[in-house]
Amino acid sequence: MTEFLFREDAYLKDCDAVITAVDERGFQTDRTVFYPTGGGQPGDSGRLLLASGEIIAITNTIKGDGPDGIIHVAGSGSAALKVGASGKLEIDWERRHRLMRMHTCLHLLSALVPFPVTGGQVGDGKGRLDFDMADSIPDKETLTEKLNALIAGDHAVTARWITDEDLLGNPELVKTMAVKPPMGLGRVRLIEVVGVDQPLDLQACGGTHIARTGEIGAVSVRKVENKGRQNRRVNIEFAA
Repeated sequence: MTEFLFREDAYLKDCDAVITAVDERGFQTDRTVFYPTGGGQPGDSGRLLLASGEIIAITNTIKGDGPDGIIHVAGSGSAALKVGASGKLEIDWERRHRLMRMHTCLHLLSALVPFPVTGGQVGDGKGRLDFDMADSIPDKETLTEKLNALIAGDHAVTARWITDEDLLGNPELVKTMAVKPPMGLGRVRLIEVVGVDQPLDLQACGGTHIARTGEIGAVSVRKVENKGRQNRRVNIEFAA
């Protein structure tokens, strides 16, 4: 069982770890700060500094077998890895932080566009959400203005946990129709963008987020696309 340190503190950049399994996909450890691909967010990259002095490049992170498995994908040419070897895991923090900023920004976008989310993708410096909205197309200038106003408000972003049963009893907490939050461990994490009298946004999410919206920085809605009879895709990117 791997301890997911990123779920409790997304700002952790490294951790000591012991290799617990190795196969053709990569290696697993007893604990990790690396987020695996899922929920529209890419997996982390970085490196493993073995106690023996070898440095293992990690090109991607993916989900392993079961709800508590995470596989670090080692770069080609890496030294042979062995169960029991210890070292320090270090993520590519600059890239992770950009992904965190964009992921939180997409939560704000979902709060501004009150339609079901049919898909989405967190990218490095850009992102998108697809909405089930047949009769209207959002104005990108208006959306850009409203997004930046929420960002500039520097609202706190917090996390808390509920049980799997609580989530099943409150389906409105799942905004994305195509991606389900991670379940199976008995509890599910909620991400809240804190408002004055009520949350600006509240939804189940297993991804990594920043602590305040002001960290996102200025963004722009690059384009709004018609992706079918009902789907509208809103693409955003960092302004600088």
